[in-house]
Amino acid sequence: MKTNGKKICFLGDSITEGCGASAPEKNFVALFAAAHPETAVHNCGVGGTRIAPQKTPFSPACSHPFYSRVSAMPERADLVCVFGGTNDYGVGDAPLGKIGDRTERTFYGALYALSVSLLHKYPSGKIVFFTPLHRAGEEIPHEKPDGGKILKDYVRAIKENAEYFSFPVLDLWSVSGIQPAVPGMRGLFMPDGLHPNDNGYRRIFEIVDTFIENL
Repeated sequence: MKTNGKKICFLGDSITEGCGASAPEKNFVALFAAAHPETAVHNCGVGGTRIAPQKTPFSPACSHPFYSRVSAMPERADLVCVFGGTNDYGVGDAPLGKIGDRTERTFYGALYALSVSLLHKYPSGKIVFFTPLHRAGEEIPHEKPDGGKILKDYVRAIKENAEYFSFPVLDLWSVSGIQPAVPGMRGLFMPDGLHPNDNGYRRIFEIVDTFIENL
């Protein structure tokens, strides 16, 4: 995809917002914008947000699931990149649900609602999803209303939803080269086990840049 003169929106959580970077210009969205000065790049990342709503809110971010923020995004976009799911696993209390859910109260249903909202707002734009990165403790089941879930369950849900809508997927779970369970890799790319540092964001930017170029 040639990005000259295009408008690109990145919708996400704290990783899209840039938490863990030493400066705002070091996160992957800012790096992408700097590499493409002819492109209008909008960072729509809000730390702590989830794709599905939070039944028991414990911070203001809980009131802003991804689908509820589509209306506040720019009116026109040529490409929207959605990057979330790790907070739904880590601190969310919504059920995971199953493919075919149409209620926003489950993760699968919220993915569906988000996808439909984006298609309605950007009927001629491209919509893509990024899977979550690996994180520390990802294999520990977190109890949800429909049982214990691991992070890979959310990765799978994002892929299944994208397949239903025929959205391209950047599978960062498989190709980022960042696995904080490996001590040396954690120190180099993700010191807190969740948020990339400058090195991690640089790596994500390079992968995202190539992915978008090849759309």
